[in-house]
Parts: sequence; structure tokens; C-alpha cells
Amino acid sequence: MTLSGGLSRPGERDRPIIKFMEIDWTFCLLLCLIAGSGALMLFSIAGASWEPWADKHLLRFGLYFIMMIILAMVDLRVWFTLAYPIYGVGLLLLVAVEVVGDVSLGAQRWLSIGGFRFQPSEIMKIGVVLALARYYHGLSADSARFSWRLLVPAAMIGAPVLLVAHQPDLGTAMLIVMTGLAIVVLAGLSWRVIATGIIGALVAIPPFVLFVLHDYQRKRVLTFLNPEADQSGSGYHIYQSKIALGSGGLLGKGFGLGSQSQLNFLPEKQTDFIFATLAEEFGFVGCLWVLALYGVVIFMALRIASISHSHFGRLAASGVTATFALYVLINGAMVMGLAPVVGVPMPMLSYGGTVMMTVMIGFGLVQAVRVHRYTEVTSGKGSLM
Repeated sequence: MTLSGGLSRPGERDRPIIKFMEIDWTFCLLLCLIAGSGALMLFSIAGASWEPWADKHLLRFGLYFIMMIILAMVDLRVWFTLAYPIYGVGLLLLVAVEVVGDVSLGAQRWLSIGGFRFQPSEIMKIGVVLALARYYHGLSADSARFSWRLLVPAAMIGAPVLLVAHQPDLGTAMLIVMTGLAIVVLAGLSWRVIATGIIGALVAIPPFVLFVLHDYQRKRVLTFLNPEADQSGSGYHIYQSKIALGSGGLLGKGFGLGSQSQLNFLPEKQTDFIFATLAEEFGFVGCLWVLALYGVVIFMALRIASISHSHFGRLAASGVTATFALYVLINGAMVMGLAPVVGVPMPMLSYGGTVMMTVMIGFGLVQAVRVHRYTEVTSGKGSLM
């Protein structure tokens, strides 16, 4: 007897070959196209050279792609069991950053262990998703809607956010907050509570900007509100980005012909502002192409979340997708001057291994939700239908 989705008999579902066939390879192809587009842009802005960015970008993607496939084979019940430990380890590493973290450009965000340098805040993006998904998996609909138990997810989100904001890393702190809130809302939070929270957040923004943010962060917000006030100083990034975006027109100036990036007028052209480089060389059409790829990836990931038989799987895949979508939204808005510059890269398009690793681990979880979509996860070891 054959079950829907291509699985034959319950006893065969754990066979590696069956799991491998259940991976969504169209989804994988889309990720390859995005990473390939990033490598193309990195090749261009380096003066038609694979070094120093494009070759490393492709190598990292290849390694993380293999890691994603391996993680996709991991049973969803294993992810469930490891949810709280991963969150706990991430929290301990954030505390370690406060004590022995590396300081770079005035921020203490990195840890060096055995010659490997990484940002623990990236681990927390996955840790928060897993921990919240596990917590809400065992919560009743009424409790998820509104009860004193909401204090637990609030603490789960708040603890890492405070530590990350203190580094300081406002962009990552924002991502963790918004991803956490997305999971809380998807879990069934009352719309009255959501409306009250939105009103409260709007009221809190002015005093937060005036009294909580660091001086340079406050300056970024003021620059966002009036970037033309200091075009050669604090507003330089946004001003040059807008020039690159506008000069590309409909079809762009052509591959390798972007003046803002090739002549180094555009800062952080390989990381935070690579989308502006894309717009300059490939124009509006090129931007639409890449945004369409992102949109299809987000749609497919949400589709995978919707077909999971477990509440944990649905929330975990949705949380990862929310993080990915927020990366795209915040970076796109930042490059266009619609949001302050907060150092959030365009995922898999920008150069940088840490963010790519986080995204690919997350998509490994999404693929695991698809591969093990028939797995029933319980508070114990779980069972297969």
C-alpha cells in the first residue's frame, strides 16, 4: 500500500534513500540560483576576479548545502529533543561573549574557539525558533491565545535580545524579536493582545530612540529620517546606495559596469549593500529576478510548514521562514533608504559565512519538516503514524 508523498510503508520511512528522495530539490535549486547570483555580483565588483569574495562564497555555499542535506535527514523528534539544549548553549555562548568575546570596530560580538571565530547571536536565531516551537507544541490553544504562560516565551525572547543588544548589535536583536513575535502570533496569540502590543510599541519608540540607543545608533535613525542632511558623513551610505539604485534604470548599466561599486563609491558593496550593486548593473529587471527567487523560496517554505502533521514542525518551519523573510525585507528597505542602516545583509546574496551558515541550518530544519512531515512529535519520544 502506498501513502501520499511517495512513502511506501511505515517501516520504510526511516530508510536513508527514502528520506533523500523526499527532499524538495526544486527548493534546493532556488537556493543555488540565489547563491549563484551572489557569486556573480561578487565576481563583478572584484574587477572580474574570483578573489577575494566569489570563490569563498561558492565554497561556503557548497559546504553548507551538504550540511543542509544532512540535517534534512535528521528525524524531527531529534530536533524536538535538542530544541531546549540548543537554546541553552546559545544563551551561554552569548554570556561568554560578554566576558571573553573579541572586540572589533567597537562591538563585542565574536567568540574564538580553537581558531574558529563566530557570532553566537547567529546560533540564537535558530535556538529561539526551536525553543518557542517546542514550548508552544505542548500548549493548549487557550493558553497560546492569552494567559500568564505568555511570560515564558517573553523571557525566551527577551533574554537573548538584551544580551545581543548590549554587544551592541541592534540589527540581530531586531531579527530575534520579530522572529519570536512571528512564532507567538502564529501559535494563536489573541488579536486584542497583538493590537495592544503594536500601540504600546509605537508609544515606546520615541523614548527608546532618545534614551536607550547608543549615540551612533541614534545617529543612524536621524540619518534615516533626513539622509540629505549629511551626505558626506552619516548619510553617505544611504546616499550612495540611492545613486546606485537610480542609475541602474530598467535594465542596468551592464555586468561589471557599475560606477558606484567599481569605483568604490558604494561602501560595504560586497555585504550590506550588494543589492544596490545588483540594481546598478542589472537594473529593475535584475532586482525583480532576485526578489522573485526570494519570494518563491519563502512561499515554498511556508507550504512545507503547512503540510507538517506536528505543531512543532509547523511552527519551526514557519519561524525559520520568518527569519529569512525578515532578512530580505530589512536589507531591501535599508538599501532603499526606507529603514535605518542596521547591518543586516541580504541572505545568500551578500558575502559572509556566518549568516549563510545560519540560513542553511534553518533550511535544513525546513527540509527535515518536509521529509518527516508524517512524524507525530509528542512530549516523549514521539511516534510515527
